[in-house]
Amino acid sequence: MASHLKCEEITVRFGGVVACDGVSLDVEEGKIVGLIGPNGAGKTTLFNVLSRFQEADAGEVYLRGQPVNKNSTSQMVNLGMARTFQNINLFAEQTTLDNILIGAHHLCAPPLQSMLWMPQARAVERELTDRAVEIAEMLNLESELDNLAKNLPYGLQKRVELARALAAKPEIILLDEPVAGCNEEETEELQNIIARLNRELGITVLLVEHDMSMVMSICDYLYVINFGANLAQGEPADIQTNRDVITAYLGEEV
Repeated sequence: MASHLKCEEITVRFGGVVACDGVSLDVEEGKIVGLIGPNGAGKTTLFNVLSRFQEADAGEVYLRGQPVNKNSTSQMVNLGMARTFQNINLFAEQTTLDNILIGAHHLCAPPLQSMLWMPQARAVERELTDRAVEIAEMLNLESELDNLAKNLPYGLQKRVELARALAAKPEIILLDEPVAGCNEEETEELQNIIARLNRELGITVLLVEHDMSMVMSICDYLYVINFGANLAQGEPADIQTNRDVITAYLGEEV
């Protein structure tokens, strides 16, 4: 299977602190890959490097085999990458539909066409709105489209954030703790949604998550980092029995 997203020897320093110390990983196209490790292991920093929110001090990032170290975040979106964040950052006073549409801003008609409300702009807006509604239906949000984001329960807000990322028409999506703070029912529903996106839409997924039950059941392959460096990699069954991982992350009793 071809590599979709790859990084080699990523190093990031914040003053005297080394957040990532030569981290490498390879996300195969069409797979769900998990990135796990203790708090402070460097997972979010690596996510930020991969999505170009953070510059690396050393190392290379490749998207479909092409180097993207010099790309901007908007260029990464145009190349088919979307991401979510640990902390929900919706537009609280906007509706669910409007929040989803914000994710498709780069697909809108040119500003002049929009300002003049030209036929091309109207056609594009209708298309994007129809797609936003389809995404909402896929994520079981169709009854919430007119509700303000601030009025939604936490679990639904997490789904709106995911829907907003999907509006960008990504080929690969980076999910930073997608079920953090969710109850058991919300976690199960989001897990099923992520699996459907991968299976039915063919979206490659790289996720950071602390819910080990979810990680072990949904991921095809796992990378484990500790103290900013690669610790182990393999299929979930292999990681579950890896003594270094058990000691560093899962706990000796596992």
